[in-house]
Amino acid sequence: MNILTGNDLKSGAVVWWTGEGWSIHVNDAIEVGDDTDATCAREEAARNVNLPYAIEATRDASGWRPAHIKERVRAIGPTVRPDLTLKPADPDIGNWVI
Repeated sequence: MNILTGNDLKSGAVVWWTGEGWSIHVNDAIEVGDDTDATCAREEAARNVNLPYAIEATRDASGWRPAHIKERVRAIGPTVRPDLTLKPADPDIGNWVI
């Protein structure tokens, strides 16, 4: 499965495509199908996101898990200080093992 990610053009925050807009929470993402290239082009042209791209991910009961470690780090936030990690509404995100 693929989901879209990029960076918010104004804040630089990592964002995930929800089907209607962008969210800072990976578990708000939706699977993208054949519309990947069109969605990326449209959203970048509208200056909603910088450099959007599709990544591989799996979904289970705890939510999305990006396949590559780089994307897992982007999804949960900084790894240097635990107090700076992203605290999304989904409490299970803290159970991810990187």
